Amino acid sequence: IIFIMSKHISCVRCGPNQLRSTTGLLPTHSFLSTNASIICQQCSTDKPVCVTTDGFGCIRCPGSLSDDGKCQCPKDSVLVERDVSGNLLDEARCETCNGNSPALSSPKLFCRCERCQASFTNTSCLCKPPNVLVGGLCFPPGSLSTNVNPSVNFAQLKFSVQSAWFVQNLYSASAACLVFSNLTACQALGNMCVMNMHSFTGVSTDACGLFNTIYRSRAALSSTQDISYWRVNLPWLYYGEEPGLAGRVLQTDPVPVGFSFRGRNKNTDIKLIAAVYNVRGEFLRWEPVGGQNIQLCPDTKTKQVAAFSFGTAYQQSCDLSVKELLDTYPEPLFYDVFMELGGGENKKLLPLPTLVNNQQYNGRFINQESMKNWYLSRRIFLVDGLSGREKSLSAQPKVIRVTSSVKIRFQLVPRTLEGQVYPPLIIMTYRDVPITDIDTQTVSITFAVEYEMDQNEARMKTNTALGVMGGVAVLYSLLKTVSWKRRIASPLIDVETVMKFLLFYAGDLANVFFTVTVGTGLYWLIFYKAQQSVSVLLPLPAQEEQFVTYIGCAFALQLLHKLILQVSVDVFLMDWERPRSKAGRTVQAAGESKREPSPVSIWRTYFVANEWNEIQTIRKISPTFQIIAVLFFLEVLGFSNLALRDPWPTLERSPEAYTPAYSLILRYGVAATLWLCIGLLQVIFFTVFYEHFVEDKVRQFVDLCSISNISVLLLSHRCFGYYIHGRSVHGHADTNMEEMNNNLRREHESLCSQRGLLPNSELQTFQVSITNRLRVQYDRIREPFSRVNGPSRLMDAGSCNGLEQQAKAYNTMNYFLGSIIDHVSADRERVDFIVLKSFVHTSLFCLPCCIIYHAHSFSDVLYYGNEATLLIFDTLFFCVVDLGSQSFVLAAVLTYLQQMILRLLRNTLGRKNLVNKTMVDERFLI
Repeated sequence: IIFIMSKHISCVRCGPNQLRSTTGLLPTHSFLSTNASIICQQCSTDKPVCVTTDGFGCIRCPGSLSDDGKCQCPKDSVLVERDVSGNLLDEARCETCNGNSPALSSPKLFCRCERCQASFTNTSCLCKPPNVLVGGLCFPPGSLSTNVNPSVNFAQLKFSVQSAWFVQNLYSASAACLVFSNLTACQALGNMCVMNMHSFTGVSTDACGLFNTIYRSRAALSSTQDISYWRVNLPWLYYGEEPGLAGRVLQTDPVPVGFSFRGRNKNTDIKLIAAVYNVRGEFLRWEPVGGQNIQLCPDTKTKQVAAFSFGTAYQQSCDLSVKELLDTYPEPLFYDVFMELGGGENKKLLPLPTLVNNQQYNGRFINQESMKNWYLSRRIFLVDGLSGREKSLSAQPKVIRVTSSVKIRFQLVPRTLEGQVYPPLIIMTYRDVPITDIDTQTVSITFAVEYEMDQNEARMKTNTALGVMGGVAVLYSLLKTVSWKRRIASPLIDVETVMKFLLFYAGDLANVFFTVTVGTGLYWLIFYKAQQSVSVLLPLPAQEEQFVTYIGCAFALQLLHKLILQVSVDVFLMDWERPRSKAGRTVQAAGESKREPSPVSIWRTYFVANEWNEIQTIRKISPTFQIIAVLFFLEVLGFSNLALRDPWPTLERSPEAYTPAYSLILRYGVAATLWLCIGLLQVIFFTVFYEHFVEDKVRQFVDLCSISNISVLLLSHRCFGYYIHGRSVHGHADTNMEEMNNNLRREHESLCSQRGLLPNSELQTFQVSITNRLRVQYDRIREPFSRVNGPSRLMDAGSCNGLEQQAKAYNTMNYFLGSIIDHVSADRERVDFIVLKSFVHTSLFCLPCCIIYHAHSFSDVLYYGNEATLLIFDTLFFCVVDLGSQSFVLAAVLTYLQQMILRLLRNTLGRKNLVNKTMVDERFLI
C-alpha cells in the first residue's frame, strides 16, 4: 500500500497503522499543474480545507470532513465544487435534491441529482410506508410477499445454501418483474431459476416457484414470436407448465434444413448461435456456439470445429482446475441457444430445447426417467460460483456448480431420404463441487455431439433374419442328427441323441449368428459411408450392445464339434503285401529244418502312419500370412479408419484433424470382412493354383498309399467312415529301386490295370457305410488293442505275451478287412457291397455293406476338410479380442497364439489317437 510524497512525485509504503487514501495523496495535498510538470502542494490549514474530488485543487468545506479528508454533505444532498463554467468555487456548497414533484430527483453518486426511479410515487422520491423499498425500487404493499426462499439446493451434496446473491436480489427481481414488467428484472429472476436447476420443489417462494407464479399470471397476455411457451417480457425457460411434452417437441416437426454428405447439395455445417446474458439479466451479445463458450476443454480450433460437422460423433473430455474456472467465470453467463436456418439477411433461428438431468420436479429427477416424463427447458450456464456464496458476495463460495457433461443430440427423421432431423436436444449434466482446497481441486468435463435414428426397424429385421435362419438351423440340425443316428446304427432316441442334437444345433446357430452379424456390419459400413443425402445413422454405443451379444453368442457356440470328433476317429492301416514265395527263411520245427516265407516289412506301414500324422493339421491358408495381410490392410493402408464414427470413407487422416471414436459395428464389419476376404483368396489360390502346380498333399497321400500297398480305413462314426484304397496294382511294394521304377513306368504307359477299387476305375477314396454286425466283429477283433493301450489294471497280470496278442489281432483285423474288400468273409462266403456314384443315394438303399464314392471326402477328419469352420472361428476370435481391447495388433497376436495352441493340441491328441488305433509304436512317429 503506497501514497504519493509531496516534495517529489514518488510513491512510498504507508507506515504502521496507516491506510492508503482514496486518491493516493496525503489528505492535505493536491496536484498543481505547471508548464513544466505536475507538482504536489499542501492546502491551506485555515478553516476546514480539503482536496477537491478530482484532486486538482483545494476548497473550503461547508461542513465537516469525511474520514478521507473530503467535504461531507448531508443525506439527500450533493456536493458542488465548481460553477457551470468549471471554475473552482471559493467554498463548496451542499445542494439539496428536490425529491418532490415535479423534479422527483435524488442524489446520484453524490455529485449530481437525477430523476428518481419510476417505481416511486408521483409525489415524492421517498418510499414511505407501507411501501417496500428493496434494491433501490419502491413497491406497493401486497404486490409480492417478502417471505421469499433465497436457498439454492445442491441435491448431489444433499444440502442447501442460503445464497447471498439470492438474498440481495431474489425479491427485488421478482417484484420488479411482477409489478413493473421490468425486462432486466425478469431475466435476472429467470437466471436465478436456472441456477436452481429449473427445479420445482412445491415451494412457491423459491426462484423457480416465483417465476412460475409470474408465468401463470401472464397467461392472458400475448406470446413472443408466436411461441406459446414464451410469455411477454419473460425469458423462455420451460416447454409448457407441466412435464410430458418432450415427445411432441422433439419428434413432431422436422428442422426445415436437410443434411447431405456429398454431392451438389452437400451440407454438413451445424450453425448454432447463442444469446448471452449476465447474471443481472442484461443482454450482452450474440455469439456463435463453440470454442470457449460451450466447449470448456482447451483444444485446437480444427478439432473443436469438427464438433459441428454433421455426422461426426464428437467427444471431448478433460480435467480442469476449479480455481481457473472461478477466475474465468467470476459470475455465471447464461446462454439461449438457437440453430441458424439460413435466410440471408433475415436469418431464421430455431430455439433448441434443453434437458437438464439435475432438474427435480417435486423431489423426482424426472429427466433421468423415460421420455414421457421429461420436462424440457431452455437457458443454460457452464460455471456457477456465485450462488454458492453464503454470507457475502466477496467471500469464497462454499460450493460451485460446474457443467460436467454437455451433449448435443440429433435424431434423424424415420425413412427420410433428404437428411431431415428433428430439433436437436441439448442435454446438460451438472456437478456440485464442495470447495475444500481450491488450488488443487479439479473437475471432469465432457462435451459430446451424437447422432441417432430409430433402430426399431433395423432391430426387427435383424431379429427376423435370426428367427428364420434359426428355424432353418433347427431343421438342418435334425437332419444331421438323423444322419448321425443312421451312421451309428441306433434306432432309439435317448439322452445321447438329444445331446448330439443340441451340439449340432449349437454349431449351426453359431453360423447363423456369424452370418447375421457379418451381414449387419457390412450393411452399416456400405450404406452409412456411401450415402449422399443422409438416410441412415449409426447406432449409438449403447444400442450396439445387442449386436455385441450376438457376436458373443456366435463365438461361444463355436465348440469346434468337428475338431473334437477328429481326435477320436478309428484308424486302421490295411497292409495288402503278402510274403513272396522265392524269399524265405529256415526255422527248426520238431527237430527238422523248414523253409518259411520272409515276413512282410512293417516300414511301409510306419511310413504311411507318419505321413498321415503330418497331414492332420495342414490348412488351405497360411495363418501367418493371413495375420500379416490383415494387419497390413488395417494399420498400414488405413482400412481401420473406415470404422470411425463419421461419414467420411477416407483411409488417411491428418494428424491435426479430429479423430472420432470407433463404431463397434463398423469395426467388426471391417475386420471380419477383411479376414474372410483374405482367407477366401488364399483358399482360391491354394485350390486353383497351388494344388495343381506345386503340391497337393492330400492327393499325394493317396498316391503314397498305392505305392506302399497300404489301404486306410477311417471310421468317424460307429458304422460310417472313409476308405482310401491303396492296393498296389503290381501286387508287391517291398521291392528294390529298379523294380519300383519299372512298376511306375508301366503305370505311366498304361501297361497295367488302374488303381481304382473297381475294374478299369481310378476311384480310390470312398465313404463307407457298414452294418452293425460288421462293427461288432470289428470291435471284437480290436479288443486286444484296447487292452494293450488301456490302463495297466486291464492287462492280464499272468500274461507276458500282450504284444504277441496285439500282433495277432493286427493280422486278424488286416485279414478281416481285406476279405471284405475281396468280397469274401472269414468262412469263405461271398460278401457283397455296392459302389454308388452319389452321396444322396445313401438313404435309398439298405445294404449289408455299402461303399459310396465321394472324392477326397476323408479330409473331413482333417483340418484340411474343415477350413470353413476354422476360418470362422479365427475370424470370431480376432474380432472378439479386438472389440474387447480396441487393438487390432493385440487381437492379431492373440489369434496367432490361439492358432498355434489349437494346432499343437490337435497334433498331440491326433498323434495319441493314431498310436492307439493303428498299433504303430509312437517312437516311430517323427
